[in-house]
Amino acid sequence: MFSAIARIFRTPDLRKKIGFTLGIIALFRLGSFIPAPFVDFGNVQACLAANQGASGLYELVNLFSGGALLQLSVFALGIMPYITASIIVQLLRVVIPHFDTLYKEGASGQSTLTQYTRYLTIALGLLQSTTLITVARSGALFGTSASAECSALITNDAWYAIMLMVITMTAGTGVIMWMGELVTERGIGNGMSLLIFTSIAALFPTSLMSIGNQQGIDVLLIVIAVGLLVVMAVVFVEQSQRRVPVQYAKRMVGRRTYGGNNTYIPIKVNMAGVIPVIFASSLLYLPALIAQFNQPAAGQEPAAWVTWVTNNLTSGDNPLYMLMYFLLIIGFTYFYVAITFNPEEVADNMKKYGGFIPGIRAGRPTAEYLDYVLTRITLPGSIYLGLIALIPLLAFSVIGADQNFPFGGASILIVVGVGLETVKQIDSQLQQRHYEGLLR
Repeated sequence: MFSAIARIFRTPDLRKKIGFTLGIIALFRLGSFIPAPFVDFGNVQACLAANQGASGLYELVNLFSGGALLQLSVFALGIMPYITASIIVQLLRVVIPHFDTLYKEGASGQSTLTQYTRYLTIALGLLQSTTLITVARSGALFGTSASAECSALITNDAWYAIMLMVITMTAGTGVIMWMGELVTERGIGNGMSLLIFTSIAALFPTSLMSIGNQQGIDVLLIVIAVGLLVVMAVVFVEQSQRRVPVQYAKRMVGRRTYGGNNTYIPIKVNMAGVIPVIFASSLLYLPALIAQFNQPAAGQEPAAWVTWVTNNLTSGDNPLYMLMYFLLIIGFTYFYVAITFNPEEVADNMKKYGGFIPGIRAGRPTAEYLDYVLTRITLPGSIYLGLIALIPLLAFSVIGADQNFPFGGASILIVVGVGLETVKQIDSQLQQRHYEGLLR
């Protein structure tokens, strides 16, 4: 293990790539602590300390920004606008035929889609920064029961001050997107994924220290032990796949023989990744968000539906919330897998190049077989995602952990997934130069 790490730093090209990646990550974390213009840094820190265990509507965005959102920093929006834009562009491939045509054109078409994603990211950055500043001005950023300090986070309410804050946060989103693309081109791994990894991992020590201070060292050790078991389970499931065998018939082109080899189609147990968890969280936040903007004036009784939403859909330890969250994740897993993996397209490509699954006729029977396999393997994958996503909610209700509980939910899925992918890339780079990788 140590000799492999030493080989990494003895390889000049790999050493430069890792150094460049670490430098970008350091700049990214630095920007998460620089406050935006006209933000009262002292009041923000006081509100963060007073509401450390609170669970607000913006906890998912705050998680992906590494805590920068609630600090109202220049990188407050984090990578979330880019993630949202990427998901929207991917879903529009199903709705808009032009997007699907661009995707199938290869590198040139996908570069056009990437450009559309960038434009949409800036537009979402403008929208989200305006919303964030509006909520901060109203004093509801840390919840309706926050102290008076949390209502005075912004020192200047003039139009030019608000505009400058919106431009600063939107520019911060653009800089983050540029940093991620730089890491992808000149560093190691996928830049955007590594920035998300950094944002989430940066909150782990604070969350563990909070559990240790509130519950004691014995509970902390139990949490770490359970966390290691969860990480092992996530690694096992993320690497699990069903390999559908494929054979290619031999073809004569001139005097040469092509094909005749055997391969397989890898169908992962968790093909949807972390997207269903994000979808389910966002959808469950909508009723609470609508209820927050329908609060009655002082001295008036709230509407019955507002009371019901506040009692049942705003707290993660509510059994109805957990059940709806679990069922939504299962539904969104099937939805997202159906969009991203098209059995008919795979069957047509196999038929075009002379490929077939042993015992299954090419064409429509192959598509039906792949759809059958995909439907069956997605069920355990969706249940696995639902159980992992419920871990932070169970920890909140059992040991009183906050929303940044490290060993569960979207955070552990992203950290393990990005970590595995980055290690594989380093391993392949080492094998190119030393014929011996990081993993054995």
